[in-house]
Amino acid sequence: MKRDAWCSCGQLSITSNGDPIKISACHCRECQRRTGSAFGVAVFFDREKVSASGTSNSYTRTGDSGKSIQFRFCPDCGSTVFWMPEFREDLVAVALGCFNDPSSLVPTQSVYEESRMSWVGLDLRVGG
Repeated sequence: MKRDAWCSCGQLSITSNGDPIKISACHCRECQRRTGSAFGVAVFFDREKVSASGTSNSYTRTGDSGKSIQFRFCPDCGSTVFWMPEFREDLVAVALGCFNDPSSLVPTQSVYEESRMSWVGLDLRVGG
């Protein structure tokens, strides 16, 4: 299945072919800051099955693993569209909210529960 995702202004986009490997709701403080929300949702695909187009800037930070995560965002509107975690070099994460139709992409795991806002509840679906 082909899925398209793009930034707020449409300048930066990414296309995935095939089903996601996993969909992760992350409650870490860094994802809360990055999204400006209670959590972030990453839809992970095999790196070889995604292609990006448009211009992007990057921000790299060190994760708890000690390895880097490179975030790619639109230089015009600032939307983070996708990122590449060094600890999983074979995967690319795409921001759930950037997909044309994110309604069928349900998280299969929830991580950093210790930072989860007490009012957040998720209906996780094993196997997507």
